[in-house]
Amino acid sequence: MGFNNAVAHSLDLRTRIVDAVDRGVGTISEIAALFGVNESFIYKLLRQRRERGDISPLPHGGGAQAKLNEDHLMILTDLVAQSPGATLEELRERMKKQARVEVSVTTICRALQALGLSRKQRLSDRRRLIR
Repeated sequence: MGFNNAVAHSLDLRTRIVDAVDRGVGTISEIAALFGVNESFIYKLLRQRRERGDISPLPHGGGAQAKLNEDHLMILTDLVAQSPGATLEELRERMKKQARVEVSVTTICRALQALGLSRKQRLSDRRRLIR
């Protein structure tokens, strides 16, 4: 695998893997293949158990703070309900005025996707895409 597969494996899977290692079901390589995980994940899991005393997934390591909080998302939901034909740019402008938060069109689009909301696309918007 040539990419970082940042998946938090369930506690159940982690427990079964550690149990298989403890019971000597096979080599680390064989156990990794059996459970469909990388060998490095098993080594990290065993090190975490040794150092921390548990195997539960660690909290998210950080990253950028979300620009739209719960209140912002509620406002965005209301804006879409009020104007289902609004463009992303129009929604961005309305968020700037109503919520006093300045974000990109991409952030608005991702927020709508995360909320499971879709905008009704105006016919004029569709025609622009076709040309």
